[in-house]
Amino acid sequence: MKFSKNILAQSIIDLCFKKNIKNIVISPGSRNAPLTLGFNHNSFFKTYNIVDERSAAFFALGIAQQINFPVVLVCTSGSALLNYYPAISEAYYSNIPLVILSADRPGRLLNIGDGQTINQKNVFNKNIGYSENLNQNDNYYLNLFGLRDNNQYKINKALNFSIEKQSPVHINIPFSEPLYEVTNSLSVNTINKLPRLNNQNVKNISSFRNKWQNSIKKIILIGVSSPDLLCKKSIDLLVSDSSLLVLIENTSNVYHPSFCNKIDQLIAPLTNKELKEFRPEILITIGGMIISKKIKAIFRDNKPNEHWHIGIHDANDTFFCLTKHFKTSPNNIIYKLYENFNDNGSDFYNKWDLVISKRKEKHKKYLSNLIYCDFKVFDYVLNSIPSKSMLQVSNSSAIRYTQLFDLDSSINVFCNRGTSGIDGSTSTAVGAASVFKGNTVFITGDLSFFYDSNALWNNFIPTSFRVILINNKGGGIFKILTKDNNTELFKKFFETKHDLYAKDLCNMYDFEYFTSNDEDSLKNILNDFHNESEKPRLLEVITDNDYNQDYLLNYFDYIK
Repeated sequence: MKFSKNILAQSIIDLCFKKNIKNIVISPGSRNAPLTLGFNHNSFFKTYNIVDERSAAFFALGIAQQINFPVVLVCTSGSALLNYYPAISEAYYSNIPLVILSADRPGRLLNIGDGQTINQKNVFNKNIGYSENLNQNDNYYLNLFGLRDNNQYKINKALNFSIEKQSPVHINIPFSEPLYEVTNSLSVNTINKLPRLNNQNVKNISSFRNKWQNSIKKIILIGVSSPDLLCKKSIDLLVSDSSLLVLIENTSNVYHPSFCNKIDQLIAPLTNKELKEFRPEILITIGGMIISKKIKAIFRDNKPNEHWHIGIHDANDTFFCLTKHFKTSPNNIIYKLYENFNDNGSDFYNKWDLVISKRKEKHKKYLSNLIYCDFKVFDYVLNSIPSKSMLQVSNSSAIRYTQLFDLDSSINVFCNRGTSGIDGSTSTAVGAASVFKGNTVFITGDLSFFYDSNALWNNFIPTSFRVILINNKGGGIFKILTKDNNTELFKKFFETKHDLYAKDLCNMYDFEYFTSNDEDSLKNILNDFHNESEKPRLLEVITDNDYNQDYLLNYFDYIK
């Protein structure tokens, strides 16, 4: 085995090894050569080479999203580091662990006009969990001032923070030349400070339990979560409570027939009187970001008496009425809330379950009479996804349409909802697919797809990867957001109309390409689109952007 001759590189790589951090995403450069050489000379690490740093960062995020453990990003000095920022902010707000290792010029070369040099210390400021700046790597100074141990302390602290808090961290590393020297022996003896994984056990919640069991109108709202967030015992306890309505989104990855999985379908048509009846005494939120803007608006205008959040990460006061944060696992609190439980005979669940059932029937009727459009396409596409697949969805219209449909309960659903940007959805899906043992389906809109087309410039895309691109030749979501959508200014700066198609990209990146522009061809292609193949596949579905928004808006009127 060979090692980088650089002491700092040796310390970082050895501590990553000792902490079992093995997935390393590297973008090319010279200043980061000590890290590139060191990681690649150790067979323990799985290294990925991705040129585009922005895409590389989202790719790493996709891996970390699936394994729930830190993934390392390595880049050279200068603007390369700034290209990580969108993915870092997404990871920060989604509680996804990344370790950013940025190579830097020595301090003496800063602010003198040296090439490929910017101020890299603490560059991510408030949009990252933790940052460390290592001391100068000249071996003479490391030994003379005893800075070697100090750097090890900093590295330990940063890596442990990422593991403990499920958060992105940044370690900035000044490297002096020479950069490419390797050696056969390890010159450091690193001390691995173990992370402290504390899942706080909340002991005395009797007053909360009494409130919960005595309330006759309660709602649990579950946002973005990893699969298996709630165990069967917890779900069974929730289902047994007649005073409780559980609202879930597809990205919660929680399923039960008694839970309402189409929130907007339920609440969008509600009258003012019904909204007051819908307002719970106690609202519990679990998981991360909520997609539905409508539920946010309703609970901000009709605040519950109390809002409790359950989860180990920071609680968002989304509805401006947060009263309690149980900083522990949801299962732990649910068990305690339902100790010695006797159902109070409330009609709250039954009342809203009846409304949900009526909405479902109207949903079916609306679709049966609907012509070919985005709404109809999503019905066909979502029903075609094989069981036990992973579904990745881009932001904007794609994820909002997805929330209006039932999915097979074995399908895990993911979307970058931390910052809700379109910038790295494809790269994230590719990263997730690279470690997922099964079929991955990625549904995306045209703006998101073309924006992140460098995601296909990747040697790690499995042949089981499927892209379904809904191309309505512009940003359809903007036509939903405003009625003033037919001006040239709107088309140019909001809708962003275009005439782009994915066929040439597929030829360039060796994808099998399929296209559909009507209902019959779509159904025929989907019959075997998900079958095994020798290459990844992309299906481009062409729809008419002029009327898509009308069919969606009419839907909410129809289901009243």
